[in-house]
Amino acid sequence: MDVGRALDQIAEIHQQIAKGEVYRGYRSLPIAASGLIGVIGASLQPRTLGVRDPVGFVVYWAVIAVCAAFVGAIEIAHNYVVHEDAASQRRTRQVVGQFLPSIAGGAAMSVCFAHLNAALVPLLPGLWAICFGIGIFASRPYLPRASGYVALFYYAAGFTLLWVADAPARLSGWWVGGTFGVGQLLAALVLWWNLERGTTD
Repeated sequence: MDVGRALDQIAEIHQQIAKGEVYRGYRSLPIAASGLIGVIGASLQPRTLGVRDPVGFVVYWAVIAVCAAFVGAIEIAHNYVVHEDAASQRRTRQVVGQFLPSIAGGAAMSVCFAHLNAALVPLLPGLWAICFGIGIFASRPYLPRASGYVALFYYAAGFTLLWVADAPARLSGWWVGGTFGVGQLLAALVLWWNLERGTTD
């Protein structure tokens, strides 16, 4: 018997089983907190930042995004290191790995647009929202079914932002912080309603 082939088949079976189970590593409180960071970032951003310094706008929101990602993922990272066994760690890597390419794509567009032409920066809030929606759709096999509506919200918001992104003079921090804040609060509600409601842990 080919041991390598057997191990590959077992791994494939585990992967198919995992797709049928909802991942419980994402928690509503950290996700909601990450959304609130976006709202706070929008309220604190100087109004003229996008108009006078579009590249500074990108840097500002990149820092906010890192802070929000840290808050949103800290419990996952803690559980991964402290509580999860090898199988659970493999599942966490798989689920998080579904989401990361969309984040990497958004980051790559940010760097390229800021480098090529500051006039392209107003397109980024819409593209960021669409990338985030793509990440949620990619992760949807492991998330509650209602998470698809959250992804659709990001798609709709991204399309709307691209539609109105005609000049840096229209660039607003609320385009990013408001969209992300509402989207993450919706995601937190979906997680709480489907996975945490009525539980004590």
